[in-house]
Amino acid sequence: MVSSQHDAVHRIFREEPDLLARLVPETGVRFPEYSSIEPLDTDLTEIWPLERRVDSFFRVRTADDEGGFLLAVESQSKPDPDKHNSWAYYLAHMYAKYRLPPILLVVCRDKKTAEWARDPIRIGRSFHTSMEVFPLVLGPIGVRPITDPEEAAKDLALTTFSILINAKDPGILAILDAVAPVLGPNADWAEYIEAGLDEGPSRDHWR
Repeated sequence: MVSSQHDAVHRIFREEPDLLARLVPETGVRFPEYSSIEPLDTDLTEIWPLERRVDSFFRVRTADDEGGFLLAVESQSKPDPDKHNSWAYYLAHMYAKYRLPPILLVVCRDKKTAEWARDPIRIGRSFHTSMEVFPLVLGPIGVRPITDPEEAAKDLALTTFSILINAKDPGILAILDAVAPVLGPNADWAEYIEAGLDEGPSRDHWR
């Protein structure tokens, strides 16, 4: 079952897909000039009785009008070797279905999981690699918490995302206090934060 913490991140992306263009450079990759980012159906199930569903899925139309590319966004709360199989399948299926190059972006809220998710996925044997997957990863190392109210007011979506990605930071209560005057009055973003925080002191403090 999808947790509220998991869903909150993807609700932000679906509410404001352009946020992805502002976040991807934090992974060390330049996001190309684009004309639109459009949500796509997240269901990647084929006719066989095996459900495959990506967390968020977008088509990015680039300014050079070459058809753009696909961006699949997955949230990961802990290392899970089975995800390597799923991610490789997602990318291969997206490429076959849409005939556009797919990119995988993994969102992690702790450093250990982010480091695990960054490792390339190699499919093959010792004498030959048939496929290699290089996930882009957003985690608490690359996305710093925003604590300046003026900076927070300039980009509510990015500020909200930065709070959720740094929800395990020991200073989370101070981070929440810093942005409360900006995000607290905004019902939608305040709700995303409440849903995305862990059950316990930080969520109680935000409420």
